[in-house]
Amino acid sequence: MGHSTEISSPLPYIEQSAKIDGELTEQAWERAKKITINNVTWPHENSPSPVETTAYVYENGRSLFIGFEASDPNPSKIRAFFRDRDRAWDDDLVGIKIDSFNNNRSAYQFFINPLGVQQDSIENELTKSESTSWDGIWDSAGKIHDSGYTVEVEIPLRVLNFDDNTDVKTMAMEFLRFYPRNERLRLSSMQLTHANNCWICQMPLYSGFKKAKQGNNVAIIPSLVLNRSETRDIDGSDINDWESNNNTEPSLDVKWAITPDMTLNATLNPDFSQVEADTGQLSVNNSFSLFFPEKRAFFLDNTDYFSSYTNLIHTRNVAAPDYGIKFTSNKQSHTFAAFVANDEHLNVMIPGNLGSRIVTLEQKSDNAALRYRYDFGNTLSIGTTTTLRQSDDYSNQLVSIDSKYQPTSHDTLKLQLFASDTEYSQPFIDELCDGENGDCNSQSKKPCEQFKDCDFDESTLRVLNSDDKTGIGYLINYEHNQKYWRMFGSYRNHGAGLRSDLGFMSQVDYNKFVTGLEYRWYGTKESWWNRAKWYTDWDITHNEEGELLEKEVQTNFAVNGPLQSTFDVGIEHRKRTGLRHDQARLNINGNTDRFTENRVWTYMEFKPLSGVFASLNLRTGNKLDLSNNRLGKEYFARPVINVNLGKHFEVRLRHTYEQLEAQSSNVYTANLTDMRLTYQFNINSYLRLAVIRTDIDRNLSNYIDPDVNATYKGLSSQLLYSYKINPQTVFFAGYSDNGYQDDDLEKIIKDNKTFFAKFSYAWLM
Repeated sequence: MGHSTEISSPLPYIEQSAKIDGELTEQAWERAKKITINNVTWPHENSPSPVETTAYVYENGRSLFIGFEASDPNPSKIRAFFRDRDRAWDDDLVGIKIDSFNNNRSAYQFFINPLGVQQDSIENELTKSESTSWDGIWDSAGKIHDSGYTVEVEIPLRVLNFDDNTDVKTMAMEFLRFYPRNERLRLSSMQLTHANNCWICQMPLYSGFKKAKQGNNVAIIPSLVLNRSETRDIDGSDINDWESNNNTEPSLDVKWAITPDMTLNATLNPDFSQVEADTGQLSVNNSFSLFFPEKRAFFLDNTDYFSSYTNLIHTRNVAAPDYGIKFTSNKQSHTFAAFVANDEHLNVMIPGNLGSRIVTLEQKSDNAALRYRYDFGNTLSIGTTTTLRQSDDYSNQLVSIDSKYQPTSHDTLKLQLFASDTEYSQPFIDELCDGENGDCNSQSKKPCEQFKDCDFDESTLRVLNSDDKTGIGYLINYEHNQKYWRMFGSYRNHGAGLRSDLGFMSQVDYNKFVTGLEYRWYGTKESWWNRAKWYTDWDITHNEEGELLEKEVQTNFAVNGPLQSTFDVGIEHRKRTGLRHDQARLNINGNTDRFTENRVWTYMEFKPLSGVFASLNLRTGNKLDLSNNRLGKEYFARPVINVNLGKHFEVRLRHTYEQLEAQSSNVYTANLTDMRLTYQFNINSYLRLAVIRTDIDRNLSNYIDPDVNATYKGLSSQLLYSYKINPQTVFFAGYSDNGYQDDDLEKIIKDNKTFFAKFSYAWLM
């Protein structure tokens, strides 16, 4: 199934270091190994490449050097723009994937556009995910010429984790080119079998690096953050009274590659503020907490080492630490990762079976996570995860065991078991609601009475009132994948008392069974389309009491065609349980109604021209009105358009429209606009303006409990200048503000303004 038994191809050792300028003129390239990239591996399976591409490869004991010669019959059609790092994935690209441990579990990915813009990521075979947030320090340059373009790359071996116990080291590699024209062709140096779900396993082997020596490999990254924030209480008596706060924060990050396969990270007084604004999300008629991805360098480094099949470690829960220590290691089939960090705040997710929310408490906490995995060859992996969060009157511990078994290249079985123990003291329970949802300090002994004004669902109330706050859960997942079809089934159970407070577990007190089938078609050169698929699944969900929460069947058909287009249309039929909030809080049995939702949706996207992307997501049908526990009619639209005006200026516009009607009258209309304007001066620096506007109008006469604002408008903006020499040596300067309008205000008024600057510099030793 894997590549570990194949004969490896040696890479030449050449002492000379190539000058990375995008020109393959050094003598070393003449002696480098020549590798042809001539197979179209997506969307077609191993058809001949329409263009010629050659990679030249060698190593000098310190770095891996790759030169690419990418021919093009029409160089004017090359798609390449000046962009920030990791934002050029739609451009023409060349690159390399490296499984540095040769264990079929993960691969580094390094890609470069014809102007030298870098993209890097880590592909995780265990979780079938790619982490583009990983950033290595490496060098590249590209040049476009009359017959195509050339790219030079130097990847320092210290960037890679690998086994240092062997003399000659063997790594699996794939050399790639992405050729986006009418189709986006994935060109490869190898043939790829689509029936084998593991692509990393099929990568050929290359050996060398005999003289690779481990140096100190220490990175010391001091940084300085300056900010001035101004806030005011616009609901108070004097809205002109701004409170100012000036802050100067030095911090220090240290990264020590103890060996090529062991890394220690430490941070003191880190600046963990968000430099770039998150993508806007609508939080209306939604019972579950919104997910925001991690963007901070300390947590992102080797983040894939912490991954399992359930999000048990979501580091954005750690908001403002004074320190953090992280250790990661991958050595001879053993993968180990651990971190410890404190936090000035405590963000706790309160989950139930019908919804969840996050509560922020002003108390310090300690946080720790540990992950270990052992790989028994290519077919079996067993791992364990442990997390801990605690404060003076609260603690949560979770332990998980997981396994992945692949008896054939077509079959995968995943298992995971988790158990948690949570301690909520009475002061902690009282604080969960105070200031947010009314007074919940009633001393009544009736079940759930003390939480009658708190916005928790019945399953959460049951746990809060129970003396036993332990919980268990498990996952069983099986998938069989062939070239033309796949089938799968899974069963997940989360007990009512299960808590993963360092992770992102937004639903508990449920068990869910899912089974489905997918069938695929492949076009030919004569077809107007290149790929199509039909997908369907059926699922059913109950709570621990055996009550039905949801039963759903859905199906969709998708086709990929000209102009890199996708057209996807689907229908859903769902029976789901709603919660009458005005009564259910006091009723331990749930007091629920059941509703039937029928919806149809479509998604379309295409890239008709270089630098142009457009998509449209439409949805309509019945949808549960959560605030009023009744069925309504939903209208949803999300258009997206990204346009490059020249090589340097990009406009990105994303708008979300959602309307809900019930009883022949409007319930609410919501609009969210997210606009980003970027001028990329070169590959190192850019100026970006981000504006996010939210507009929600509610018809209070159509609400059972009209204790909401009829009007809410929000406006946030950010102007950011960035200069990056590498991912750790950066300068940011910017301004951001926020404001809102509700029923008590006649217009949007700003309540927060921040001026900030950050400088960090990486010393590599």
